Amino acid sequence: MKNYTITVNGNVYDVVVEEGASTGASAPAAPKAAPKAAPKAAPAAAPKASGSVKVEAGAAGKVFKVEASVGQALKAGDTVIILEAMKMEIPVVAPQDGTVASIDVAVGDAVEAGALLATLN
Repeated sequence: MKNYTITVNGNVYDVVVEEGASTGASAPAAPKAAPKAAPKAAPAAAPKASGSVKVEAGAAGKVFKVEASVGQALKAGDTVIILEAMKMEIPVVAPQDGTVASIDVAVGDAVEAGALLATLN
């Protein structure tokens, strides 16, 4: 058996792989233990130039597109991030006028409802 630590999209997993002499068309052996999240805490990203106004996800989903960039001036209602949930694109908009101070997610990231996506000044 070999132990590996694998990082996928910022999530760290400890995985145990059993070496075997499996050949031919036989079915793969069932894993002895399911991969589990390592007890390491997610890296606390160094605080970016975060602003005082939070832009949060209204629903759980995956980041489909980042529409705004750091330093960009936005008006209330301008799209900051587009989330994809249940095959729908959901725009997340600026709650008020401001300048983008930080973008805290990347395309492809899975986010929960209420997750911090960006901040404005």
